[in-house]
Amino acid sequence: MEKMIDGELLNVPEHVAIIMDGNGRWATRQGKKRTAGHYRGAEVVETICEDAWNLGIKYLTVYAFSTENWKRPQAEVSTLMHLFYRYLVDYLDKFMKQNMRVRIIGDRSGLSAKINEAITNLEKKSAGNTGLNFTIAMNYGGRDEIVRAVNRLLADGVTSVDEAALQSYLDTAEIPDPNLVIRTSGEERVSNFLLWQTAYSEFYFTPVLWPDFTRSDLIDAVRAYSSRNRRYGGI
Repeated sequence: MEKMIDGELLNVPEHVAIIMDGNGRWATRQGKKRTAGHYRGAEVVETICEDAWNLGIKYLTVYAFSTENWKRPQAEVSTLMHLFYRYLVDYLDKFMKQNMRVRIIGDRSGLSAKINEAITNLEKKSAGNTGLNFTIAMNYGGRDEIVRAVNRLLADGVTSVDEAALQSYLDTAEIPDPNLVIRTSGEERVSNFLLWQTAYSEFYFTPVLWPDFTRSDLIDAVRAYSSRNRRYGGI
């Protein structure tokens, strides 16, 4: 979709996915504990959701906690789980006021009963909202998602699978694939994020740490996306 943004006509992607990286490093550079970076990062998510919708982005997916993040120190993992729970509960009213539909993808069996209850409540209450489609990847891994999808196919007795069938069993079955994937902090890898869905996504890497990410940085990513010729294997 083309849209005039700050006097510039840009091709705005329908779906943007973000690997939010750099919270710990941001905190360390500030002379604070790593957990302070995660709290600041959560605040930035709220701002970027609003910015994304105002720019014309319909779907926003963020990578909050990977299946590999359990390897981090227990104190940090506990803080992240507490932060995620409080985010689900405390931001419910804001999600509703902003007309956002919220989904959580990932392996919920690895999350506590309290968190799962909050997820169910949030998804149920926001299901009818028609604004930004906001997806949080929590205890998520791309390989794990595909394995879980295959196991569900087998459990349902499916004996022949094509791409459409497998995609219908993925966590993201209800949303389109990302047009643009942004990774902050200067790292340039996918880190097991949306492996199936990003087969033809454009990637944009920025050295900006997630807690410092702003509307201007998002526009820079959209501008880069707008300048690319997406051929999907054609000429």
